[in-house]
Amino acid sequence: MQARDVLVAVLVAAAWGFTFVVIKIGLRDFPPLLFSALRFAVAALPLLWLWRAGPPAPLRFILGIGLALGVAMFSLLFIGIDVGLPAGLASLVAQTQAFFTALLAALLLGDRPSRRQLAGMALAAAGILVIAGDIGDGGSLLGLVLVLGAALAWAVANILTKQAGARDPLGLMIWMSAVAVVPLLLLSWAFEGGDRMVSALLGMSWLGAGAVVFQSLVATLAAFGAWSVLLVRYPASLVAPFSLLVPVFGMSSTALLLGETISPAKLAGAALVMTGLAVTVIGPALAGKRP
Repeated sequence: MQARDVLVAVLVAAAWGFTFVVIKIGLRDFPPLLFSALRFAVAALPLLWLWRAGPPAPLRFILGIGLALGVAMFSLLFIGIDVGLPAGLASLVAQTQAFFTALLAALLLGDRPSRRQLAGMALAAAGILVIAGDIGDGGSLLGLVLVLGAALAWAVANILTKQAGARDPLGLMIWMSAVAVVPLLLLSWAFEGGDRMVSALLGMSWLGAGAVVFQSLVATLAAFGAWSVLLVRYPASLVAPFSLLVPVFGMSSTALLLGETISPAKLAGAALVMTGLAVTVIGPALAGKRP
């Protein structure tokens, strides 16, 4: 993996880690399904200028990614945080998508990870288990289950993105965002109620509006666009472990800005995650080998 792409992957992880602070802020103004719908509505706006160029991938993949990532993944993630799972912990649980992705890639694409990658992922998995074992009473069981479901949906979207082989990954994210808006609005109306939707929109604060913009432009278009490029360029089993950095950034930012605590056990787990990434990706790169 080229050094430039390693840097891009780390920056994407940092953006996704910080976005858990933004999600917590946004959920103060919006119910979770409406918040997710607004995120993708803003992210889809460039389609007004790009639609004439046509879809960047077969429509079946755009629809699949839109439903898996835009509707299922973010609905479950936002609801999981809204019902009580701490944002920092959610940033950890969501990254089990790396393992779901590797499993699905092996089963469906024949994209089997090497022994070095498996060893690195095992170290990272051990780190996640150490952190998860230090949850205490702050974790919501329902929220945990919902965010695990979000991780599985994210893995499905990763595989579909790999198979789509879009010529324009950023365009793919814009089209995918457009697919997600209507189902999310319908779900919000059905489960959150029209009155609550109108009240949230009329009472929106500047912080709430900023949360929507950050989620749309940075976390969706910029970060997922770059992630899509990496998935097209490299095997999914090589790209996916970088997402294990997200809980490191997520738990750090939520501790600093939201007051969520990071215990010594969580720090030890984060160190294992970093070591696993070094074994999986950085080690071969420093050795001058192409994974």
